[in-house]
Amino acid sequence: MGLSRRRCCSCLFVIILVVVVTFAAAITIRKNRHRSEDGPVPESPGHVVKKYAIALGLAVQFFEVGDPEIDHKCWERPETMTEKRPLTQINATFPGTEVAAETAAALASASLVFKNINSTYSNLLLMHAEQLFTFADTYRGSYSLSIPKVQKYYNSTGYGDELLWAASWLYHATNDHSYLKYVTGEKNGLDLANWLNLTTPWFSWDNKLEGTQILLSRLSFFGLERMSNLEGNGLDQHKQRADIFICSLLTDSPTVSNSKTDGGLIWISEWNSLQHPIGSAFLVVLYSDYMRTSRTATLNCDGQVFTPSDIRSFAISQLEYVLGDNPMKMSYLVGYGKNYPNYVHHRGASIPADATTDCKAGFKWLDSTEPNPNVAVGAVVGGPFQNDSYIDSRNNSMQGEPTTYNSAVLVGLLSSLIASSSSVPMSLS
Repeated sequence: MGLSRRRCCSCLFVIILVVVVTFAAAITIRKNRHRSEDGPVPESPGHVVKKYAIALGLAVQFFEVGDPEIDHKCWERPETMTEKRPLTQINATFPGTEVAAETAAALASASLVFKNINSTYSNLLLMHAEQLFTFADTYRGSYSLSIPKVQKYYNSTGYGDELLWAASWLYHATNDHSYLKYVTGEKNGLDLANWLNLTTPWFSWDNKLEGTQILLSRLSFFGLERMSNLEGNGLDQHKQRADIFICSLLTDSPTVSNSKTDGGLIWISEWNSLQHPIGSAFLVVLYSDYMRTSRTATLNCDGQVFTPSDIRSFAISQLEYVLGDNPMKMSYLVGYGKNYPNYVHHRGASIPADATTDCKAGFKWLDSTEPNPNVAVGAVVGGPFQNDSYIDSRNNSMQGEPTTYNSAVLVGLLSSLIASSSSVPMSLS
């Protein structure tokens, strides 16, 4: 029936959503509170773009949780399901380093948001973040080996990036240099970063390495004077890889990646193709804001220099593509604009509100040729093929299935672009 072979609404990906949305919220809140006393940041982006604010209002509405095997045997509205919803546990015997470390990162980043709002709750989040990180690092093992059923949906390629991601957030939340030594030292940081692999990884649900390097680059921009030589050298390597990643995205860069469609979209995978351009755009905006705040005038890409505005323009180009400036003239954010997918691969959207159905009988709505009776407002679908085409069919889960990790990063991207200032706090703690 064309059901997605990559559908697994595991708590891991809701955790990713929490991390990115929390990160965006922290930066947006602090941007609005932070007022530089040193004068305006060069090349300030100026006023809030109204249409991005509208898109953000839609994007934050879409969330989804589930189980891979149950999902594939059932086409029913989640609010009417009565079937068993089994829980899967990771522990010392069956570890899941990615899940534990990702949760630690989420809690650590959330503790920053609540630090000046509810210090008791913030401290509680941070305590559990540190406990989870210790568990993740002590009992190393991939969740997709401990839980084999997820392998055909979301098979992990490794947990080193999640450990670095969590340790980086914990350093920002605690200022504890043991976490900084973890991400910069040879035993963990440089080994887990896999420096010998010269291929630039793409920020995604499975790989946080580029996100980690962008997050750590803020220390190179703002705080190297507080670092030891060892820590500084390790941060330099993370910063260099962050620079390489940014340069690989910019159209006029000598080292630009050729992984783009004719319409200008970063394109890596036919399954859920939008996760990579949206994730890249989110990281690019953060990097350009770091440059502005630190008054770094340019980034040198093999002799070609780019300003923060040049870099930010790339992010905007990817966002504009998602919102409808593409060969299909279609918004891939459902509910935004006049032309968006009407056959989203989504149970709640496809089944009429007054329908009486169950798991098996509900499949008739999957196969229905009628447009979805309910609009999955804020859903970000998988996206176009490499030739910029999109087939709006409910059974086309490769392109039409929405995911939380697309929506999460889009929320982060939009939040970054609608903030009233591009200045970011030099310290998150």
